[in-house]
Amino acid sequence: MSGFLLTVLGFVAFAVGLLFSIGFHEFGHFYWARKFGMRVPQFFVGFGPTVFSRRRGETEFGIKAVPLGGFIRIVGMIPPAEEGESRRATRMRSFIAEVRGQALNDVLPTDGDRVFYKKPWWQRVIVMAAGPLHNLVLAVVFFTLVLTVLGTSVLTTQVRSVPACVVPAGAESATADDPCQVPIVTSGADAGQVCEEGTANCALPVASPAAEAGLRPGDTIVAIDGQAIDPTDHASWTTVQDAIRAHPGDEVALTIERDGERRQLTVTPIATTVYTDQTGEDTMTAGYLGVSPVPGFARQSLSDVPGYFANVITQSVARLVEIPERVPQLFRAAFLGEERDRNGPIGVVGVGRISGEYFALTEFSALEKLSFFLSLLASVNLVLFLFNLLPIYPLDGGHVAGALYEKARSTVARLRGRPDPGPFDIARLMPVAYVVAALFVLLSGTLLVADIVNPITLQ
Repeated sequence: MSGFLLTVLGFVAFAVGLLFSIGFHEFGHFYWARKFGMRVPQFFVGFGPTVFSRRRGETEFGIKAVPLGGFIRIVGMIPPAEEGESRRATRMRSFIAEVRGQALNDVLPTDGDRVFYKKPWWQRVIVMAAGPLHNLVLAVVFFTLVLTVLGTSVLTTQVRSVPACVVPAGAESATADDPCQVPIVTSGADAGQVCEEGTANCALPVASPAAEAGLRPGDTIVAIDGQAIDPTDHASWTTVQDAIRAHPGDEVALTIERDGERRQLTVTPIATTVYTDQTGEDTMTAGYLGVSPVPGFARQSLSDVPGYFANVITQSVARLVEIPERVPQLFRAAFLGEERDRNGPIGVVGVGRISGEYFALTEFSALEKLSFFLSLLASVNLVLFLFNLLPIYPLDGGHVAGALYEKARSTVARLRGRPDPGPFDIARLMPVAYVVAALFVLLSGTLLVADIVNPITLQ
């Protein structure tokens, strides 16, 4: 199959997987709403014009043209106005009254207690949390399949290369053909600058500790300080890195395997300057050995899944928190031609493009491509879970927070001997909902433009 057709296949496969993930999310809301007796007149995947729909029972199921979300319509999401509410006309109150009226128009005389706002607070929490939790289930299932059945890309503890010397991060000689033969300033404000050998504070870069200890390309590290490590475990190379970085100037015992035999080596990492993240802006002092790993592809044990998943969740939360500070760079990349930040946010079109690119790469097997594809879908579902549970209306988390607030308010009133204040009036948050929706549309539009004109690629 040609590269173009494989690219199209990867993009279409991701689109289908995304639609399935959205539909499974909405099914979570739908199942529990129906189980608790709520009336659900609509279940749609997508937004915009309706492409296909069919009514089954009291619910219309369908697909809309823009596959960027989905919805189910539960009758009575917004309660009637609270008694004693001020009727003094203001623009905001008129707006809220209009929204409330539109929602209550869906309520039929026969609905009775089937409306959302009449249900107990815990049922509403379950209904609104079920959608994101379905995405979490998919993420766990996909990641588990990838790790334990298909296999995943890992950095093994086999040594790929051993540099002859240590060149500090940011050194002026780093791009030279043979930086080991270029003298640099060894300390002070000008450290790393090229200098003339023989002058004060100027010398050739120091030899690599790995080379001095006798490590060679092809060696496999199987233990560090007596602690055995699995060469193909997803966390083993990180274990090696952490041990080396934490011991600048201290001896570290390595057990290596070379030509089928095990050997003991003692290395002494030197203190050097390294980047703290992929941006290359901040540095720190850490132990440096001077080895790089051989990439691999291997299955992991079931016991590795919780730790792996916890690490992915931590990274995903960090990426979500970083989105506001990365939006300005995204805007410049989309409209001003600035180079795209590879660690910045990416939209569904961009993820679909990456899926297509990976499918077209010839150096990966079909199994590796399937593993990568399911990992993408797992990551997308994890983001959907985290994002939708943000306690901001109109996200699912906003409804959950409203129901929890209603329960807390009712409990406080009961403890004080006061009557139950009734359902929390979510309609009062509609102005917030419109602002959040507008920001989301702006971000989605910017991501769409950036993913088309200045995409993140695998190359």
